[in-house]
Amino acid sequence: MPKITPFLWFDNNAEEAVEFYLKVFPNSRRIGELRTSVDAGTVQKGGVLTIGFELDGQPFTALNGGPGHPFNEAVSFFVHCKDQAEIDSYWSKLLQGGGEEIACGWLKDRFGLRWQIVPENVIELVRRPGAMKAMMTMKKLDIATLKEAAKEG
Repeated sequence: MPKITPFLWFDNNAEEAVEFYLKVFPNSRRIGELRTSVDAGTVQKGGVLTIGFELDGQPFTALNGGPGHPFNEAVSFFVHCKDQAEIDSYWSKLLQGGGEEIACGWLKDRFGLRWQIVPENVIELVRRPGAMKAMMTMKKLDIATLKEAAKEG
């Protein structure tokens, strides 16, 4: 078990969010849950307080913590994709149900989490000024365009 596990605070929809993410990422699973034995803020006795889950092997914990602590731009999850089809797939799945495109491969899902959906070699590509300039004009990244722009700069 890794020593660092992202712990995500949801208002009261942690179960809905976990089920959503399990459908988006292959090789993912729900590990367990903690139900409260007493009323705990917005979670009534017997309700789910935390859920342990893995997304493609990366462990996470989701908390039904109540309102007042929304996700923001300061934290995002970097998803390295092997090809354009994988970028397209994650992009469309994570936007389902009210997500929002941002810029440069970033999006916000319907729960407010930010994701960066990028090619495996994104750092190598954007070291070239042409590719960096091209990326700055994109929302969803286009690998072919980035590669072509990298040749120019």
